[in-house]
Amino acid sequence: MLSILLADTVSGLMQFLPLIAIVVVMYFFMIRPQVKKQKDEAKFRAELQKGDKIITLGGIHAKVLEINEDTLLVQADGGSTKLIINKTSIAKI
Repeated sequence: MLSILLADTVSGLMQFLPLIAIVVVMYFFMIRPQVKKQKDEAKFRAELQKGDKIITLGGIHAKVLEINEDTLLVQADGGSTKLIINKTSIAKI
């Protein structure tokens, strides 16, 4: 009787094993790298300084003039245009 219960329990666990494996694989190949990328981008934006040259997601090349909590005051490379942009719209330095 005990062996039948034990066999049913092991059989039930074996049915969920592929589902558990899929979740683990998704975590290591999809979720974990995305979280790491988001942390790196947040660190990059936090380390911005006045005078850094940046490129926005829209393709504007600019120089940082002023840094606020969520926004930046930048000067476009032409020199006469100043823009206020969100920190999240920065693509790279």
